[in-house]
Amino acid sequence: MIVIEREFRVDNANHYERLDRFLRNAMKDIKLSSIYKLLRKGSVRVNGKRVRDGSYRLHLNDSLTVTYSGDVSRIRRLDESRELVPRKMPLEILFEDSDLIAIDKPPGISVHPGKGIQIITLVEGLLAYGKENGFDPLPVHRLDKHTSGVIVFAKSPGSAREMARMFREREIDKTYYTLVKGNPPYEHKSITTERDGYVERLEYRIEKKFEDASLLYVKLLTGKKHQIRRQMAELGCPVVGDDVYGERDFNRQFKKAHGLKRYFLHCSSISFRGKSGEMLSISSKLPSDLESVLASLK
Repeated sequence: MIVIEREFRVDNANHYERLDRFLRNAMKDIKLSSIYKLLRKGSVRVNGKRVRDGSYRLHLNDSLTVTYSGDVSRIRRLDESRELVPRKMPLEILFEDSDLIAIDKPPGISVHPGKGIQIITLVEGLLAYGKENGFDPLPVHRLDKHTSGVIVFAKSPGSAREMARMFREREIDKTYYTLVKGNPPYEHKSITTERDGYVERLEYRIEKKFEDASLLYVKLLTGKKHQIRRQMAELGCPVVGDDVYGERDFNRQFKKAHGLKRYFLHCSSISFRGKSGEMLSISSKLPSDLESVLASLK
């Protein structure tokens, strides 16, 4: 049995507050899905303590050990990763300054390469843009492949740490538009769910009711993975088009009737206070594919 053990120490040059972001930067030879698999399996230790949560906060001088074992062929498969290559692609820039760049992400494009993802990804397009403009893009939050709208990247580790702090301390507002099955029980409602020791919160407001669906304006108060899709499904009103948490039969009929080709979820704005104290609000209009669905419903 071959055992590979890799050790890292957090310093000013490589410091990321989130463990998963540190590992993604420090272990670029390992594909993203494998990094999360190592976390789930308990193969990552921080200061000798096993840590499985990718959002675990790191501090300067923390010591990390990543251990994995297996035969040579399994380790080679684990180490296989499509190298991130700068690739030019059209980018709709919503905002840019010396610290940040915000992109209007189209649906169907992944932010990072992952399992089974061979086409160009958003971060590769930004690598090409950054190469021409003197920075390396660092993601500060996530959007799923089929979610469209505002996504922000930092231009330096320092800016990434500050954005991470602002997200953690609830100093950043993220709003979405989503279409859900049926009509939620309240016109305006705050939803709180405790899951695996973490609290998930969002607020929604019904913008428009249709015969068998409702358009919601959603404000995220926390930002867990798949949070809107999961919490709305638990309310009995899953996101239309979402076959993971929603209803496949309903989605199939809805797509056929209204031409929806993905789940209906769009990040419409991100707002926060800039370095000089002014409020920045970066917004994205509902894309044409989702506008067409709403027009069909009318």
